[in-house]
Amino acid sequence: MATAPPPRDRAEADGRRGADAGLGESTSVALLRVAPALTHAVPWAVLGRWPTPIEPAAAAVSAAAGGEVWIKREDLAHPWYGGNKLRTLELLLAAAHADGARRIWSTGGYGSNHALATAIHAPRLGLEAGAMLFPQPAEPAAQRNLRALASTGATVVAMASPLRLPWVMRRHRRQHPDDRVMPPGGASPRGALGAVSAMLELADQVAAGLCPRPRQVVVPAGSTTTAAGLLAGAALAARLGAWPHPPLVRAVAISPWPITEAWRIARLAAAALAELVGPLGPVAAIPTSALRRGLVVDHGYLGAGYGHPTGAAAWARAVFARAAGAHQPPLPELDPVYTAKTAACVLDVAGHAGPTLFWLTRSSARLPPDDEAAIARLPAPMRTWLGLGAGVT
Repeated sequence: MATAPPPRDRAEADGRRGADAGLGESTSVALLRVAPALTHAVPWAVLGRWPTPIEPAAAAVSAAAGGEVWIKREDLAHPWYGGNKLRTLELLLAAAHADGARRIWSTGGYGSNHALATAIHAPRLGLEAGAMLFPQPAEPAAQRNLRALASTGATVVAMASPLRLPWVMRRHRRQHPDDRVMPPGGASPRGALGAVSAMLELADQVAAGLCPRPRQVVVPAGSTTTAAGLLAGAALAARLGAWPHPPLVRAVAISPWPITEAWRIARLAAAALAELVGPLGPVAAIPTSALRRGLVVDHGYLGAGYGHPTGAAAWARAVFARAAGAHQPPLPELDPVYTAKTAACVLDVAGHAGPTLFWLTRSSARLPPDDEAAIARLPAPMRTWLGLGAGVT
């Protein structure tokens, strides 16, 4: 295991402080409007700009799909760094802050979106950020993420294998009790509440006539936090009368079985809802079996494994790239790890059960500028993965 020393704090130097650093109002969070008592039971820092827009896909996308496609623009959640990870971090960063933690650690692959989102947003709550990362297939989008992560000033630890992660996490918690270590993707009942709120937000947008009620919501399933939260939120919205039948949640496996096993996702969804029984009462007590019926996990787009590109993903990426400019703001370039594989599924299934909603999880914000000195201080295995020389040892 190798550790990179943190470079100097760039928060002031790169102009990121200012009005955008402030937190939002709890009234912008759909779940907190439904369950205001939750504000007293669960720490929640409103980091994002909610609601995120929802819009019809460009005609070229729907034509390629052979059906009606809509897009939930999670990429626009914040101008510094958006995407689905921000919803999870609203809970987990707030919990760490409430506990008096000094530093919060993310875990995942070298190109982790969750790690980058944590490094960018944790300082807004006065938290230092660290990342414990393991290798994944090298490709440009993931490499850009790691370069950006190093440039934020986060402390970065390199592990030889994801198999070492449980041991590294346990050891770190024992040695650094003032730190908090998140599981990959923030996968936890509390972390999934952000996506529960996202689905209630969608229900509000449907009720306002901003989009039709989707027959299915297609979302990537890596750590499964977002998929589980959306599943829970869809069922809860139905219980609350938002729609007669919840949309099907179609989770596109980005990580292999058993991480993305359907019953495992349903159990996480049920555990997230259990957090709401106190504030909401029995309406939130939805059995795991009922949740499981609202979920399909599609393993057909995984390819050789996490982070490995596929031909279907490359095709979907090209379709969306040609249509990106028809959206305002333009759609982000799809990445081959998560969003391109999910988009491939959207293009395949939209013609059979529409309207189909593509849950666009990748941030479209410009990444922090590269700090070459900080990148050179990354652990040697990471520098090799980036295609760099020996750098600083």
